[in-house]
Amino acid sequence: MREGWGERPLDVPRHPVADLAGARRAKLAEAFPDDRLVLPAGTYKVRANDTDYRFRPDTAHTYFSGNQTSDAVLVVEDGESVLYARPRSERDTDEFFRDRQYGELWAGRRPSAQEISDSLGVEVRHVKDLPSWDDDRKTRDVTTDEDLARVADELRLVKDDWEIGELQEACDITALGFEDSVRDWDRVLEFGERWIEGTFFRRARAMGNDIGYDSICAGGSHATTLHWIDNTGSIQPGKLVLLDMGVEGHNLYTADVTRTLPVDGTFTPLQRELYDLVQAAQEAGIEAVRPGAPFLAAHNAAMKVIAHGLEDMKLLPVSAEEALDPESKVYARWTLHGTSHMLGMDVHDCGRAAADLYPKGDLTEGMVLTVEPGLYFQEDDLLVPEELRGIGIRIEDDILVTADGNRNLSASLPRTSADVEEWMGRHIGG
Repeated sequence: MREGWGERPLDVPRHPVADLAGARRAKLAEAFPDDRLVLPAGTYKVRANDTDYRFRPDTAHTYFSGNQTSDAVLVVEDGESVLYARPRSERDTDEFFRDRQYGELWAGRRPSAQEISDSLGVEVRHVKDLPSWDDDRKTRDVTTDEDLARVADELRLVKDDWEIGELQEACDITALGFEDSVRDWDRVLEFGERWIEGTFFRRARAMGNDIGYDSICAGGSHATTLHWIDNTGSIQPGKLVLLDMGVEGHNLYTADVTRTLPVDGTFTPLQRELYDLVQAAQEAGIEAVRPGAPFLAAHNAAMKVIAHGLEDMKLLPVSAEEALDPESKVYARWTLHGTSHMLGMDVHDCGRAAADLYPKGDLTEGMVLTVEPGLYFQEDDLLVPEELRGIGIRIEDDILVTADGNRNLSASLPRTSADVEEWMGRHIGG
């Protein structure tokens, strides 16, 4: 088994992120000039017995190195960086043909240390040579050190042009996944939420790396459960279906888009009234996104529209202005969640940044955030008329902060009720 194997190098071109990652590491090192910084990629996680989940590297590790192989550790020290990686095994080792997790004959061909180095522009050593570091220098591990994790996330708040391109591509592929689902509407009606989930996943795997998060395919009253990921229900005529889905691209940047569709292709008058309210709230939220505006501006603008809409529907026990008082927020019974979060390599990006920067800080050109107001009337909510119960509506888009305002990266999918109906009419069965 160890003899008679020819040489077969992998064609691994230089990664477009290589130079960018080098500059990112320099900024990270500047924040901790006297410390050793350790950023592990992580390893496989068991799904069941001897089967693992598909590996996805730690975000910070990949952001600062470009590496997506498992069991690697990036070390930044004294202005220099070394990537300790697990390259492919030599053919004269048992690992080559016996190891179920790393052996080439079991798990596929990993790049060599030199191939990784050439691709990412960083020195690469075998992970078995990772030092134990018994010196006096402070060693910070991004998985355990809160300060390092905070700075690593803060450096990702503003996206560069390459990252924006990656997010745009993820949004474009996501739009195709939504179209795929509507084109399969006959199957959707036959098999329910599962068919939409599977259809979208096929597009995500065909053109990207994976889905960025578990898809929410929520028919009828399932839409009032914010994180409905079971996707086991039916899709019934006369109802709405809420689809919250996003493709993760090959470089791990993810889209996050939600549309609420009428199963029949046309909204009922009540559905249209509620949908138009949510869409007006989203429009107000998007219009509030601009450089220098508070991150929470989109939420506040959207909630103002929602509260006044609920007042017009005579659902609020107080006036809309009273409900909007931070001491009240009684309208939140039917909105439940915030309107925005940062977006990037994580669907809820930069979550460990200092609160005074996010969510309490201001928007800066190059930030990308979602704007996603919703209305949710639970099946057993006795404070609303019976005809509202079991209806959930959310509309979500991915918004780039530009120098003069914003750009909707997911604008290729329709948002108004009329445009949604026209879009469904074109694609159902198409």
